[in-house]
Amino acid sequence: MDIGITNQAYLFLIFILNGILISFIFDIFRILRKSFDTPNFVTYIEDILFWVISAIIVMYSIFVFNNGEFRAYIFIGIFLGIAIYMLFLSKTIINISVKIISFFKALFLNIIKIISYPIKIVLGLINKILYKPLQQISTIIYKSLANFVKKHYNIKHKNKNSKILQNKEGF
Repeated sequence: MDIGITNQAYLFLIFILNGILISFIFDIFRILRKSFDTPNFVTYIEDILFWVISAIIVMYSIFVFNNGEFRAYIFIGIFLGIAIYMLFLSKTIINISVKIISFFKALFLNIIKIISYPIKIVLGLINKILYKPLQQISTIIYKSLANFVKKHYNIKHKNKNSKILQNKEGF
């Protein structure tokens, strides 16, 4: 199939845009990694997902715009688009996006703190209402057990300065 120079230039620009799009998707994953701590397993899944998405974009564009024909200028256009994006746009987009995400993370954490403050107060009141009687009951039980042990095992202090306890046999 013979395609003209203008059509090839048009296709070249389309594949430059594909390179820019692939680079932007790559930066989305970089932004997520900089903004959130992810385990290695999630990073591996993200990498696989990136390559699958990139392959789908390239294959779709080749079949839709170039009738499934592979040409050298297609890949040159993709690499040129990646280079243009990485040189001129990537750093700015990453910095702005990380700042925006950090702002919203901080906002979200402050909202959670504001919401959780009344909950903490209510739980503190419930704690005072319910646990004070339980604490008194546990103190009564502890004292009665201590009296029981002292009474049945005849435990007494050896002298006032020493805290060594003895039983009836003197051990």
